[in-house]
Amino acid sequence: MVSPVYELQSLEHAYGDRAVLSIAHLTVQPASIVGLIGPNGGGKSTLLKLMGLIERPTRGKILFNGRPVEPFSDVARFQISLLPQEPFLMKRSVFKNVSYGLKLRGAKDIAVKVSEALLRVGLDGKDFSGRPWYALSGGEAQRVALAARLVLKPKVLLLDEPTASVDVASAHLIRQAALWARRELDTTLIVASHDWPWLYEVCDSILHLYNGRIFGTGRETIIFGPWEKLDGQTWGKTLSDGQRLRVPPPPGRAAAAVIDLTSVGDNERMGAEADVVLSGIVSRLSFEKKTGQVFAALLAGDLSFSIKLPHRQNESPAFFPGKTVRFRYRLDQVRWI
Repeated sequence: MVSPVYELQSLEHAYGDRAVLSIAHLTVQPASIVGLIGPNGGGKSTLLKLMGLIERPTRGKILFNGRPVEPFSDVARFQISLLPQEPFLMKRSVFKNVSYGLKLRGAKDIAVKVSEALLRVGLDGKDFSGRPWYALSGGEAQRVALAARLVLKPKVLLLDEPTASVDVASAHLIRQAALWARRELDTTLIVASHDWPWLYEVCDSILHLYNGRIFGTGRETIIFGPWEKLDGQTWGKTLSDGQRLRVPPPPGRAAAAVIDLTSVGDNERMGAEADVVLSGIVSRLSFEKKTGQVFAALLAGDLSFSIKLPHRQNESPAFFPGKTVRFRYRLDQVRWI
């Protein structure tokens, strides 16, 4: 049996007295693609820093290939590479930025390797090698930073919002280069991104981080407060289209509710006494690589809900973006987080 490339045990991290991460147990298999999703401040960047061994966790252990590892060790320098959301380029030429790690390792044929790495991210070495760092666009700088990591052929590549602030063409090239590393180098990819559709297409698994904890796979519908009393003892929200979203009494006005939809369909009879029925529009269909399942995003007022479609609806041309449907959830099954 192949050992996991990562195993996190009772991992906790805090900045001062503020806890930002708490993961009881997590394993990552070699050459897999793991997506990290969740709101800003959920712990994604902190987790990547800990797995990149550039910070020491407050508590817990990180095992790499079955062995405990320490921050800033040889494992971190030679096998793991982290591309932060805003990568730092040295005040040097593109060639010197990409070749820096190779020179530290005493590599040979550096010029050839740098040219190949630049080409991998869509940059011609003849045109770009001599350019200074300040003559690059944001997308070009991001791709140079990625080339500087790919040229080292890392065992693990950690990507923190790699396409968040680049143009469409650069985003496409960055995605393709990352997938090339997994395909050709057997590199394990761990990607934090708000590009959920892309992650669900390419990832072997998805981790949803919320308030520093692994909550699920991101397919859950989470509705955030503030909540208000609609009438009498009924709590909820009045949506922008006039519909009322009802919830049990919240633990606080700013609490977040997890709502699991139970069914979706045309305007046929649906709903029981314990159900809340809403009307919405299918805004998006998405495919999940790992399960082969199709999910629908449903827009009701200004809120979006997610539901796994039954197979009969996966195959039905009547279920399409733009279609008006009714969907329901059970009031007594709403969870608070």
